[in-house]
Amino acid sequence: METGCIGRRIAYWRGFRGFTQADFGRLMGQTRRWVQDLEGGQRQQDPRLSVLVRAAEVLRIPLEQLLTDGPSESPPAPSPPVEALAVIDVLYREDNEDGDPPPLTELRRRLTYCCEAFQACHYGALGRDLPMLIAGSRRSAARADDEAGEAHVLLSRVLQLAASFLHKYGPATAVQAAVVADRALAAAERSGDPIAIGAASRRVAKSLMYQHQPRTAVEFATGAARRLSTELEAGGPLGLSTLGRLYLSAAVAASSLGRSPTVVRQVDEHVGQAAEVADQQGADLDEDYTMFGPTNVELHRVDVLTRLDDGAEALKAAADLEEDALHGLSKERQAQHLITMARAQLLTRRKEAAAESLIKAARLAPEEVVGRESTIDLVADVVGATPVPGGDLRRLAVRCGLPA
Repeated sequence: METGCIGRRIAYWRGFRGFTQADFGRLMGQTRRWVQDLEGGQRQQDPRLSVLVRAAEVLRIPLEQLLTDGPSESPPAPSPPVEALAVIDVLYREDNEDGDPPPLTELRRRLTYCCEAFQACHYGALGRDLPMLIAGSRRSAARADDEAGEAHVLLSRVLQLAASFLHKYGPATAVQAAVVADRALAAAERSGDPIAIGAASRRVAKSLMYQHQPRTAVEFATGAARRLSTELEAGGPLGLSTLGRLYLSAAVAASSLGRSPTVVRQVDEHVGQAAEVADQQGADLDEDYTMFGPTNVELHRVDVLTRLDDGAEALKAAADLEEDALHGLSKERQAQHLITMARAQLLTRRKEAAAESLIKAARLAPEEVVGRESTIDLVADVVGATPVPGGDLRRLAVRCGLPA
């Protein structure tokens, strides 16, 4: 066996699974330096078969993928989930219905239902209702006259929701999410509404992250915040929530740049900017379903610390959160926090706690766990790191389609 080739294949599949060297080392029961040496072909002349078998298990690939002398095969492109297919289809379909579009009051009512479904993590229901809402709001904006600005704001909000929905499924829907986020921004700019423009800019920044352009995402989010700050600050709680979420988007994007003192300072700066806006707002509010406020800022602090592989500091920050404030957030936000906690707990080798966090998240919002590839991968990592998984963890793994 050629050690260098095996190391490069391990590095390839580690990157594809989204593991840092520290993540992979932890799952292998080794150090980050050990992984660096292994991937660089410096561990030993011929890696032991037991090491390769364990690496294949952790990476969830056939052992042959590490032993093949030819170039690694490209991983199969993920398929969009069923609940997203109808949404994707309507994005590329021409409107050919005759008659007047639904009135704005009816479209707003449907949008409220869909936003509430999103916050409750009822993604199946959202996938059924969102296509009709997209088509109706698009027709309304195309035929608007006196209410042109209002119709385009509504269309932008609908497309923003569609982008957030598609972002839930990661690489499988990343391209379509980017398309719809750009359309949301175009509709917002046509309306001239600074709050709609700021909210749509946040979705574009997230799409840039999924396109592996975190630096551009940071610049885009902070640029929008600078350009719109005066108008957003004058826009009351809704404007402040929009501005604060832009800073949080910048913080999350910056945390994907790779850990360094400069990046840590940059992330902390953006979280601090969001905290200042939250203090100005004065309370946790759900303006336009943003769930923005002091609590959400602290949840993002926990999240970015976890993304920076600082699990200990993330758990320390989480310990300061107030339970009552957490329970006042949407199910989607609570479940996301529990998933983040599971990642931080796994980083700090608290495997049982990580399992319990995932189990709680699945009980609270099943579709946030069992229907998302990134979370399923996390469940697999926790199962793989647990010598004897408990019954609840095994049942969760089975629900996720994983061997238990």
